[in-house]
Amino acid sequence: MATFYALTVPEFVAELGLSGRDMYDLEWRLSAGEGALIAARTGLSAETAQAMTFRDMVPAARMMIARKNQHHCPLCPSDVHRKSTALPWRFRCPIHGAELHDATGATLSNMLGAGRFTELKTCADVGAAVLDAWARGEEQRALGPDEMLAFLTARHRRASPPNVSEQPRMSLGARRDYYEFLTTPIIRQALTVIVPEYDRVALVLTKPVRAGLHSLAQGTLLQAFALTVGIGRIVEDPVNRAIDVLLACDVDGQGRVQDVLRSWPLSLRRQISARFWRAQRDEREREIAEKTTRRRQSHKLRAAQSHKYRYRIS
Repeated sequence: MATFYALTVPEFVAELGLSGRDMYDLEWRLSAGEGALIAARTGLSAETAQAMTFRDMVPAARMMIARKNQHHCPLCPSDVHRKSTALPWRFRCPIHGAELHDATGATLSNMLGAGRFTELKTCADVGAAVLDAWARGEEQRALGPDEMLAFLTARHRRASPPNVSEQPRMSLGARRDYYEFLTTPIIRQALTVIVPEYDRVALVLTKPVRAGLHSLAQGTLLQAFALTVGIGRIVEDPVNRAIDVLLACDVDGQGRVQDVLRSWPLSLRRQISARFWRAQRDEREREIAEKTTRRRQSHKLRAAQSHKYRYRIS
């Protein structure tokens, strides 16, 4: 609105009679008097001014609101900040339907590939619906987004340097030059187990995300999408997703993940415990069977030679 009147934001706020007020506080919630002042100066109704705010969101979701356009639509004016794209789990412009771009101009289709992005979109829609309901206080789930985000950002393994699949192709000289990078320990989080597609495309140094709710509020476009997909997958099958992470844990990581799972409902924890015990038993039996097979193969004589030789001549 300030741009429409050819004013800066502080000048526009002063013209409204709200000098000294923080614009972010006004966007969050207006009092009845502030709404009346804006209505009197702009010609808008007080209800319209209130509808521009985030008053329908719960206080815990306030940190999710971006002050500026973190991700922008290429067809929208650069100085327009839409309320509908201020939350990190929105990935398309509601006006033009275009994919949002990150600060570098990349889209999720560029980063993930068009086919993979389409496949993941169903889970992302489920996760976004859960986050929308939580932010507005419309649905109180036993397992909420804060518990799921704490699980996704839990460290399931010790920090370790990039493995071979994560390293770019380098000559021996380049490896010596980038020795510090190749030996830098990287935090390993459950997100890469729940959303392996993210693990395959994210740059190794940018894979770790912040803990808990901050992971969504301050993450990149790719990180926010991966977290939203992760929430969608946990909602669809929380028990098996938890077991997938527990099976991928090391000894220390299993303790950390179990600590996070203590905030989950008791009924889910009991199912996870029972199925995890069976999964561990099946894994041990499979490993024993593989060892037995390898041992038998190592003592097995060759049934045929590579060439035909005369009888009793080798």
